[in-house]
Amino acid sequence: MLKPPVRDLRGKNVFLTGAASGIGRATAVAAAREGAVLFLTDVNQQGLIDVVAEITDAGGDVAYAAPVDVSDHDGVRAMAAEITADHGSMDVVMNIAGIASWGTIRAMTHSTWQRVVDINLMGPISVLEYLVPPMIEARRGGQIVNVSSAAGIIGMPWHAAYSASKFGLRGVSEVLRFDLAPHRIGVSLVVPGGVDTGLTETVDIAGVDNASPQFRKLKAHFKKRAVTSEEAAEAILRGIKRNTYWVYTSPDIRVAHLAQRYFPPGYNLAMTVMNRVANKALPDVRRAVRDDA
Repeated sequence: MLKPPVRDLRGKNVFLTGAASGIGRATAVAAAREGAVLFLTDVNQQGLIDVVAEITDAGGDVAYAAPVDVSDHDGVRAMAAEITADHGSMDVVMNIAGIASWGTIRAMTHSTWQRVVDINLMGPISVLEYLVPPMIEARRGGQIVNVSSAAGIIGMPWHAAYSASKFGLRGVSEVLRFDLAPHRIGVSLVVPGGVDTGLTETVDIAGVDNASPQFRKLKAHFKKRAVTSEEAAEAILRGIKRNTYWVYTSPDIRVAHLAQRYFPPGYNLAMTVMNRVANKALPDVRRAVRDDA
């Protein structure tokens, strides 16, 4: 595909999940400023109401907004059918909603593994199942945006369940990138590093009290190094308009990805050091054991 299918957002139908907070909210607001017609969802109804008010008060166009849990396959299917019947196909579909639960293999419960995969992987799949076919049939081209993570590239400490979901989304994106090219539908895979979003407040680490001084100190350190949600949103919209496959929101993840591919010894050393530093900062994580272990 030589030309980006979506070179600007003015008048384009743009759907996105996770619109009530963090990267989703910032991306919705930024897309509205560029003239997109928005279709928004989030499990947080009040947050969704707030962002719709913010956008429309500023003159933006929100054609649809309703709460949906993306892990509810039937709910996503009904939402997609309603949107398509009333408004036609989308030009841009963005999977941004997600949760973060971390822990060691001894501490993570099966229900946690399942919930992370249901929301971070099966949710986006449900969205793609029902919104991409109408895009193909409309023959206007378009762009898919799947927000994965640095943990969808590299082996970060305690991220096994989260990485399972994000590597999975990366695999889906890698295949659709080529499957959808004949239909002039591009795919962008976003791999954020540190982004100061609501996830920093709600992240769950097995065995760790989020109110403990050690956790609060680590979170404060993370926030100092993190980019803002607005900076991440800028990178995403730039990626859409250029049909960029790998979308990095910070240079450190680009370097890590390069090291993994072209300098494996450096990557292995960096991951080993990161693991040791993380376990030293929060030793309770290594000590945690789930009840049925």
